[in-house]
Amino acid sequence: MSEQCPNCLSRRIGKNNYGKKAAGVVGASAGTYGGYAAATAGAQAGAALGIVAGPVGATVGGIGGAVIGALLGGATGASAGVILGDVLDDRVLDNLRCLDCGYSFSTDPDSRDDIR
Repeated sequence: MSEQCPNCLSRRIGKNNYGKKAAGVVGASAGTYGGYAAATAGAQAGAALGIVAGPVGATVGGIGGAVIGALLGGATGASAGVILGDVLDDRVLDNLRCLDCGYSFSTDPDSRDDIR
């Protein structure tokens, strides 16, 4: 089903996705920090296990554990943020914008305010 502008009845509609973008960035940042913090403990464990291979093994194990933890945390946080942002876009924000007249609106019929 193609959306139609309630103001000018145009079918040229774009999505803003502001909530998805903002929540994705916040989620990625928080996830990266949380992943790095948790990975620091993992890095210590990796360094302890890597000591069997000598100083190089301890260093590689420690750095590898921290980097992998931060990347996984960032990806998980970004995914959660994008999901939350998608819900915000669909239910709270006027996510749709008419490309002809610039009118912003939502698919929710209860949120039809005149925002230009």
